[in-house]
Amino acid sequence: MVAAALEAGTAALEIFRGDHKVARKKDNSPVTAADHAAEAVILRRLGAHVAHIPIIAEEEVAAGRVPAIAKTFFLVDPLDGTREFVAGRPEFTVNIALVRERVPAMGVVYAPATGELFGGDVAAGRAFLTKAAHHGAAGGVREPIHVRRAPPAGLTVVASRSHPNPKMRDYLKGYEVADTVSIGSSLKFCLLAQGRADLYPRLGTTMEWDTAAGHAVLLAAGGAVVAADGGPLLYGKSGFSNPWFIAAGSVAALPIAP
Repeated sequence: MVAAALEAGTAALEIFRGDHKVARKKDNSPVTAADHAAEAVILRRLGAHVAHIPIIAEEEVAAGRVPAIAKTFFLVDPLDGTREFVAGRPEFTVNIALVRERVPAMGVVYAPATGELFGGDVAAGRAFLTKAAHHGAAGGVREPIHVRRAPPAGLTVVASRSHPNPKMRDYLKGYEVADTVSIGSSLKFCLLAQGRADLYPRLGTTMEWDTAAGHAVLLAAGGAVVAADGGPLLYGKSGFSNPWFIAAGSVAALPIAP
């Protein structure tokens, strides 16, 4: 998964540094050549090693190619944060997650523009960050990362840069908030996993491939994610669309029902 993310990120970064055209999918969301190039790399890499495990990949689904899934499957977002990519911001990621029994088991989140790669193995309770993942090289020290306790002075809340939500202000009235940070893509989960933020309420629609890898990293780092109804955020749903959810680094920050 790490090798696939690194190679896919290199393919996306080459296009990021050049001239990239933007097309629109049926749902009007943007797509670039980088989305397709990165996804092709991941499908080839995973298929060569674990061909027996189904892969649900964003652009494949958009093209109507959806394999039947079993208890174990991959969820792939080859370029999460396409709007950031198009705007020239470095906050886009390659997301690969392995799902078992409807919950994330492992996840890799790679930010090609910064070289940061986050990984998480939920069963082992081990999450890491490596900052030497440039140019497709898997080298570099894997630094363990952990969530933090909710600070007495108030929570740092993570919000989407490209999807502002007026409901957020009302929702946060139930919390003691010290700061709000806006960032794109699945890096929001990673800020919580690093102990740099505390709460990420997502009061809007996301797709399973948007969240599964970051969800796995956060769980492995000791965090939690719940659906708006208080139940677990599960994967393999019909249509692969998520309900609203709340992600947190500390159980103390969970949740006030939106």
